[in-house]
Amino acid sequence: MINVSRQPSFALLFGLAWLLIVVQLLANDWANTARALGDTDDAMRLAQLRDWLSGQGWYDLSQTRVAGGYESHWSRLIDAGLAGTLWVFGSFAEPATAERLMRVAWPLLWLLPTMAGVVAIAWRIGGREAALITLLLAAIGLPGFHQFRAGRIDHHNVQIALSMLAVAATVWSDRVRWAPVAAGAVTALAMVIGLECLPYLLVCAAAFAVRYAVDAKSAPAARQYGLALATSSLAGLLVIAGPAHWSRAACDEIAINWIALTTIGGFGLAFAAMTASPRLPVRCAQVGVIGALAVGLFVWIEPRCLHGPYAMMDPAVWPIWLEHVREMKPLVRLIIENPSTGIGLATFPLVGVAVIFALTRSMRSDFGFLVAAAALLASVATMLASIKGASYATWLAMPLVAAFALHLFALLRLESLVQRFAVGMLLTPAVLSFGAITVANAAGFGASESTSRTDLESCFTNASYAPLTQLSRGLIATDLHYGPFLLALTPHSVLSAPYHRLSAGIIATNRIFTSPPDEAHELLAGQRVTYVMICARPDVGRGEASSLGYQLHHGRFPAWLEPVPLAGPQAFSVYRLKS
Repeated sequence: MINVSRQPSFALLFGLAWLLIVVQLLANDWANTARALGDTDDAMRLAQLRDWLSGQGWYDLSQTRVAGGYESHWSRLIDAGLAGTLWVFGSFAEPATAERLMRVAWPLLWLLPTMAGVVAIAWRIGGREAALITLLLAAIGLPGFHQFRAGRIDHHNVQIALSMLAVAATVWSDRVRWAPVAAGAVTALAMVIGLECLPYLLVCAAAFAVRYAVDAKSAPAARQYGLALATSSLAGLLVIAGPAHWSRAACDEIAINWIALTTIGGFGLAFAAMTASPRLPVRCAQVGVIGALAVGLFVWIEPRCLHGPYAMMDPAVWPIWLEHVREMKPLVRLIIENPSTGIGLATFPLVGVAVIFALTRSMRSDFGFLVAAAALLASVATMLASIKGASYATWLAMPLVAAFALHLFALLRLESLVQRFAVGMLLTPAVLSFGAITVANAAGFGASESTSRTDLESCFTNASYAPLTQLSRGLIATDLHYGPFLLALTPHSVLSAPYHRLSAGIIATNRIFTSPPDEAHELLAGQRVTYVMICARPDVGRGEASSLGYQLHHGRFPAWLEPVPLAGPQAFSVYRLKS
């Protein structure tokens, strides 16, 4: 056995692993943060943050520069965190530099709680050695870094971090007295930030409820979790939503229907635990009735939410936009379209699933293992339905793969640190993914879709938008993906942006660019559009040859449009509607 007393402190190793990831991400993305704002969500978040810092109310999440108005469902708590980070850097750097440093530091800081969560899970199910192996897996965990790249200031990295902490608190809830309270509070905080991590939060809730039903001795933990969940979610709603929104239901953000679910479920579980019956059938009945009441009230308030977060969206938006968004694609479809990307993302989580079956015989009665396994299975199921679940699945697989590595070390009789490190490296996400991609390419499953974005870069770089600031303010009709960048980098208004609450604008933009010029003219005039803008991309001449979009992308424009000369980089062609 390895002499633990001779090893460096765990905190030191944790810090070194984090620094190694930071160095990797900065080497890859630091220069990019000066050229562009990241993706559409990063640009939109920056626009929302700036509006708040310019005096917009805490509860006012409207974006007035979107035609028809747009009320965001993004939590103001992220804006508050970003503002605090910006204030720190603003104390010694000029505004532009401070803002860039804020965009760089924010995602890197959220790596810390993410790593802490997965390490805590590993420590619970495999001890200190499993936690050390998890540090190695995290440090060489390239597929899991996507949402933590420098410049990522949307909500995804925060949700991943809170999900890992919620699962970690749950797996420790049978051994640490304060863990149930932490699990309930973190679950509520995660819901206040956003609902994309809901599958993993539901696993935590189910773990407390099922454990109480099976084991009466777990009643104190169930009571603490239920009270923390109910009270924290109520407090969270009051913090982020004004009185005018308290009675409004929503499918894509915490609202009265979700509060009904958490309060009935939380307080109900707490009350049942306070009066815990020694009889198993009675406890099972209690959990069943509480769950039925909570879900029933949730459905009664807004039944459409059973169909997911986009249930209130106009279904016409799906074929126009949402089904083409990469993170929304099912895993199988992504693998068909781009085998290398799909295989690279899926390999490590699927290895984690295989590991569950390998560990089940020896750990099937371990509560912590069962919770960790259930969370991973939920994330893999989410990944199969929508590839955005891959980031969660990668992180949740690390503790289980680390626990399996210990069994592998024993089977192979590996005693030295060098031997264990070598085998551990082979199990890291980066190495496994690279190996799977190499095998797939050797077997003839090469990428069927180019992953290069060099032809798109000019459409999203900051410099390309600078000339647009010379124009008098107006409403711009353009590809919806440019909308957030126009809001963040120019004073103009936009007709649409890639968000499901902007269904009307997305549909209107699609109709304008797919209609013949005369019909498009009527639509543009009806929307009071000032400018029509296209990006000089070689891949967007799609649609019917008679459509306005096709003609503009092939250098032809109708008489009712006049070209607008711009100084500087010429990524965009801008036309003004003649009066």
